[in-house]
Amino acid sequence: MKKKQSDNMSTLFLFILLSTLTVAYGGGNSADQNPFTPKAYVSRYWDRHVRNTLPKPSFLLSKASPLTATDTASFTNLAATNTLSTRLPDFCSAAHLLCFPEVRPSLEKHTKDENFQTYDDGQNFTNYGTNRAGGIDTFKNYSNDLFSTPVNDFRRYSRGAAGRQETFTAYASGTNVADQSFSTYGTSTAGGSGEFKNYSSNSNVPNLRFTTYSDFTAGRTQSFSRYSEDGNTGGQTFQSYGKNSAGAGNDFTGYGTNSNTASSGFTNYGKGGAIPNDTFTNYGVDMNVPEITFKSYADGTHGGSESFANYRDQSNVGDDSFQSYAKNTKEGTQVDFKNYGNSANPGSDTFKGYAKGAEGDHKVGFTGYGVNTNATFKDYAKEGVSFASYNTSSSPSTVGGSLVKRWVEPGKFFRESMLKEGTVMAMPDIRDKMPQRSFLPRSILVKLPFSSSKIEELKSVFKVSDNSSMEKMMMDSLGECERAPSVGEIKRCVGSVEDMIDFATSVLGHNVGVWTTQNVNGFSKNVMVGRVKGMNGGKVTKSVSCHQSLFPYLLYYCHSVPKVRLYEADLLDPESKAKINHGVAICHLDTSAWSPTHGAFTALGSGPGQIEVCHWIFENDMTWTIAD
Repeated sequence: MKKKQSDNMSTLFLFILLSTLTVAYGGGNSADQNPFTPKAYVSRYWDRHVRNTLPKPSFLLSKASPLTATDTASFTNLAATNTLSTRLPDFCSAAHLLCFPEVRPSLEKHTKDENFQTYDDGQNFTNYGTNRAGGIDTFKNYSNDLFSTPVNDFRRYSRGAAGRQETFTAYASGTNVADQSFSTYGTSTAGGSGEFKNYSSNSNVPNLRFTTYSDFTAGRTQSFSRYSEDGNTGGQTFQSYGKNSAGAGNDFTGYGTNSNTASSGFTNYGKGGAIPNDTFTNYGVDMNVPEITFKSYADGTHGGSESFANYRDQSNVGDDSFQSYAKNTKEGTQVDFKNYGNSANPGSDTFKGYAKGAEGDHKVGFTGYGVNTNATFKDYAKEGVSFASYNTSSSPSTVGGSLVKRWVEPGKFFRESMLKEGTVMAMPDIRDKMPQRSFLPRSILVKLPFSSSKIEELKSVFKVSDNSSMEKMMMDSLGECERAPSVGEIKRCVGSVEDMIDFATSVLGHNVGVWTTQNVNGFSKNVMVGRVKGMNGGKVTKSVSCHQSLFPYLLYYCHSVPKVRLYEADLLDPESKAKINHGVAICHLDTSAWSPTHGAFTALGSGPGQIEVCHWIFENDMTWTIAD
């Protein structure tokens, strides 16, 4: 007991001392001058561990925690006693973290037609439009902002309604790490329609969930048009969608077009329905590495049709899984696949338990199926399935220049010979699209859990909901951090400036420098290469590259990169010849361990180990090397 009292007195004394020092060094507007702030501490840490006279990297040190000395002491104490969550909003705001707001049930009632235009995020619609007849609701320009992180929950939306129409237009387009949830949407409705148009287009890492959507409906139609197009990673899940409905119609048009490494999951979709009419048109066209799963899809349906037309056309690799598809369907059910899987590079499709146990006159037709795909059919109905123009060739087709541009942005990868004065080349979009965050002070970081085995503790600290995009982001980042290193690779995830300095110096020694491209000027345009300088005299060297990961606080995945050459180059406007940027490029000389489907080989041709591959260091990424 005496020891606990002593510890508390020590903490209180330290708190008062730090508050006094903040005032003594110039007050609240000059907290950085206080030698006890995290920013001041990491500056001294650099001086102790980096042994050269190069200027301190302001772009790195600026990412140190903005907490004051007093806040650091207070939040460190809360983290040590596992009570940080009690002041989470204050902590997230003061420490500049990514924390999603809690979306709690709303008691607000909506009893008339609504027209939402230029609508902000962080909202919850609970018991919205329940048991209402007729009318129209419109959501237009909803949560549209590249640097916003909208979190919205539609719960018990339009339940028991009759003949209502809902339109979501330009919804969550251009957003960053959007988290949208539709739970018990349109359950037990009769008639009416829902339209999702230009939904979550050009979004970065969206997490869109439709749970118990339009179950037990009669005659309701849903239209998904330009849904999640041009998106980057992220995923959409449709769970228990249209279950036990009669006469439902669902149309997916322009779904996921031009998206990059997105995933979609359809589980218990249309199960037990009567006379459904579902159409997937231009679904997953021109996607890069799509991951699509259909599980317990249309099982036990009676009559109706499921049509897949122009599905995954000209997509690049990826995987599709049809498991327990159209199982135990009743007489009169028809499923058609037209122009399915005409991929530019081979993907893989698995059909398991397909149309098994179907009764009577069911028809499953494949027309123009599986050009350049690796397909596996296991345990599917032997009768009632017809294949026309079926081809399982695994040889890549000829990829046109327009498709390469869709999958790999021009200028993202280039050859070393391009780094010559006077060369005009495309500059990719090097802007950082991650949510802005800061590192944590090491004193707080070491007291927080950081492993997938402790994900529940971590979720409790940051008040993360189950199955949310934040949970997925954390699990993905933890999985990458815990992944076994590749042959010859040394890797570490760091959440503080001190940890990054320690890792870089452990690999390269203490005479190091850290570099990044100066700004984003010239992105998505042509630039002219000006003066070029090879670091370390242009010799082959090794480096440590650090890339951001999605996490509540700023987290970097750092790893050693052997056999590289690094360059810095002035970048000029091709017309005026004025300097607009100072770029840093890294050239990987040994690509033998890279995947044959890597975007660099798609853009440049050739394959692993046959060519070197160069790229610019993007905004807020960085590379460490031995200092000249």
